[in-house]
Amino acid sequence: MRAAYSRVLRYLLALGLTALSAAVFYAIRGVLDTTLVALLLLIPVGVSTAAWGLGPGIASALFAFLSVNFLFIQPYYTLTVHRPGDLVILLVFLVVAVVMSQLVARAQAGLDAATAREREATQMYELSTALAGLHDDQTIARNLAEQLMTTMASDSVEISLAASQAAGLRLPADSRASARQADLVVPIRTVKGLLGEIRLWRSGRSFSLAETRLAGTYASQGALALDRAALAQAESRAKLLEESDRLKSSLLSSVSHDLRTPLATIKAAASSLRSGEIEWETPARAELVAAIDDEADHLNMLVGNLLDMSRIESGALRPQRKWHALSEIVEKVRLRMQHMAENHQLVVEVPEDLPPVPVDFVQLEQVFTNLISNSIKFAPPGTVVRVSAQPRDRSSMGVQVSNQGPPVPAEHLQGIFDKFYRVTAADRVTGTGLGLSICKAIIEAHGGAIWAENLTPGFAFNFTLPLQMEGSPSPRPPAEAGSR
Repeated sequence: MRAAYSRVLRYLLALGLTALSAAVFYAIRGVLDTTLVALLLLIPVGVSTAAWGLGPGIASALFAFLSVNFLFIQPYYTLTVHRPGDLVILLVFLVVAVVMSQLVARAQAGLDAATAREREATQMYELSTALAGLHDDQTIARNLAEQLMTTMASDSVEISLAASQAAGLRLPADSRASARQADLVVPIRTVKGLLGEIRLWRSGRSFSLAETRLAGTYASQGALALDRAALAQAESRAKLLEESDRLKSSLLSSVSHDLRTPLATIKAAASSLRSGEIEWETPARAELVAAIDDEADHLNMLVGNLLDMSRIESGALRPQRKWHALSEIVEKVRLRMQHMAENHQLVVEVPEDLPPVPVDFVQLEQVFTNLISNSIKFAPPGTVVRVSAQPRDRSSMGVQVSNQGPPVPAEHLQGIFDKFYRVTAADRVTGTGLGLSICKAIIEAHGGAIWAENLTPGFAFNFTLPLQMEGSPSPRPPAEAGSR
């Protein structure tokens, strides 16, 4: 009933628009030529076809044809045509109006089909994104039901899974629509057989063929997601791979993007310089060279982290400890990271007259690099990243790398030094998740300890280093440092 009313309304609107246009032209009939009137009346015909479809457009064309004959061709107010020229005008007008209606209708149909395909592709992408990575039948069913509720404008959706403890899911949970027979039933089927069914209820109008096809596609995507979940569950019940293989897989999946990013930047900058389109003495050349240098340092740090972690896992991390001035190590790191820290204030408070520490220069340099890089990532631009050090007692040196970034929940303070560990806010920041675990391994290999703490305000990494090597004290004891 509603569909019939809508169809009649479209015809009435098309005829009304054409009649209104004819009335306006009739009011100024004395200054308009008959041919011009016929051309002007093609406008409402085209608008009616584009807005309401081919049927209303043809009806508008016929009404415009009769209006031209009745109101604008002498003798007026009759359908009689005396002059052959007027008859030709009428026939040409009718043919042009009908052909134009068909062309506009085809163009509109093509546009509607393209829009429908685009909308369907968008909906499928949203569904695939929602189902990606899910390994629980109940969660998959809920996401599928929510997508169907939104896409199909359904009153209620019920998904039953044959071989699942979550035998049924209904949205909304208290819907009364499901008390009657479902308006659309779609099986969830794979090559292994029937996995379940999707039942949809909608009042007011039935599901179209396009909607039925889309629901079937949704069911296929749901079946694939359920298959993936079943495979994941079977894999979790199988024997786990050896620890070394798991670590290699984790490393590859974790760093693939981070390794590609600096390589892509270096390649793009080098290609631009090699093309010869950039003159030697231009700011653009300096920027490209700086980009290559910075990304090479970034890539070197990533690869260094991977190599260090590989050595840590194999037990080959043995520091080559020698007496070094802590200020020299920090200064070298500061100079190398100047460009990376250009949006922050990197403040170093490491006096030159501190007692030497027995450390592996390269490894401790890596520790400072990772801690400062981590601080820069999470601290807001323009804030201070501070490196300070002072003797704790005659046997140990205390070092702190602090920033003005957000605090870390207390339950994560210890876990952040584990491999691949991410705090919730850190998921938005690039990185391999190895830097802090490498710092912990290096510091512990030196006989020190490392920990994190929240400041007021800010956040800090703290670590200690021994001031003795094989029983020998520092060449300059802490007491001397205090008398400067």
